[in-house]
Amino acid sequence: MKKILILSTALCGMAYAANAEVVVLSWGGSYGGAQTEAHLKPFTAKTGIPTTMTDSDNPATPIKAQVEAGNVTVDVASVEYADAIRLCDEGLLEPIDINSLPAGADGTPAAEDFLAGAVTDCGVSTDIWANIFAYDSTKFSGDAAPKTVADFFDLEKFPGKRGLKKGAKAVLEFALLGDGVPASEVYATLSTPEGVDRAFAKLDTIKKDVVWWEAGAQPPQLLADGEVAMTTAYNGRIFNAVITEGKPFSIIWDGQIYENEMYVIPKGAPHMEDALEFVKYATSTEGLRAQAQYISYGPARKSALKDELLFNDGKTVMGPHLPTAPENMTNALESNFEFWVDKDAELNERFNAWLASN
Repeated sequence: MKKILILSTALCGMAYAANAEVVVLSWGGSYGGAQTEAHLKPFTAKTGIPTTMTDSDNPATPIKAQVEAGNVTVDVASVEYADAIRLCDEGLLEPIDINSLPAGADGTPAAEDFLAGAVTDCGVSTDIWANIFAYDSTKFSGDAAPKTVADFFDLEKFPGKRGLKKGAKAVLEFALLGDGVPASEVYATLSTPEGVDRAFAKLDTIKKDVVWWEAGAQPPQLLADGEVAMTTAYNGRIFNAVITEGKPFSIIWDGQIYENEMYVIPKGAPHMEDALEFVKYATSTEGLRAQAQYISYGPARKSALKDELLFNDGKTVMGPHLPTAPENMTNALESNFEFWVDKDAELNERFNAWLASN
């Protein structure tokens, strides 16, 4: 009887583990909402595995802390590309075999279906997103509206406060682009002490007029509240504010900085098998197309790009709103993950010291 009871208890435990809640850590706002609608809800409906979404201003930070403390409460996290590489190199993420991922809807093997670089040793791309800048079209319009990244730094011609993300990444590159450095030369320039000095000198020209933001939901709110005349932002956040809330915002694609966003599984995730099943579903052709119908970030699979994508309003064609649209790539910069894996700590230390100085 005792053995039967122990076996029964063990089986119940296994059943519970198989159906325990998968916790997904993401960025909140319209992005987290898109993942909830496109990934979490349909995954649960299809598999019966419960899922829940939780938010962070930067999911890489709590993931690192949890794994190092041996107290992991998250099963899947959405992190920037450089963070996926760095955390993997530090042994803080579970490896993901590309051959374990589902083939495309057209039967193309995952290794051939994903865009170049979209799958790493420990991460799978959920989308291609961009840092852009946007302005309030009630303040600037027609020929008097900004058109280039250089205009962001022109306080005389385009007066008003500026919103910038509080951190070195994408801000230093943006400053060099605004100072006339061609996209093809940005990282070579930023790899030199003189290039770093040049970036900070450009930021000096607007420093007194900057409102710093940290969470992706803040830039649209800063524009809506009139606290800034223009701001850098994640393109999908501005798109959603325009399409779903009717905000009078315009995106400038000149000088956009784009990269892959990645789903990763923290080392020691409590529901490892279910977490991997979630990643497989979310990054399938079906999952990637679904997300692109809720926010204007480009799918990272070729099979997800074969047919026209519509926003979930059923009428807005998403193609022109994606970072990867040809017309949006004229002066685009791909974020260099290798650069930021190597330089993140050093340049953020310099950035924080600069921020604290007069």
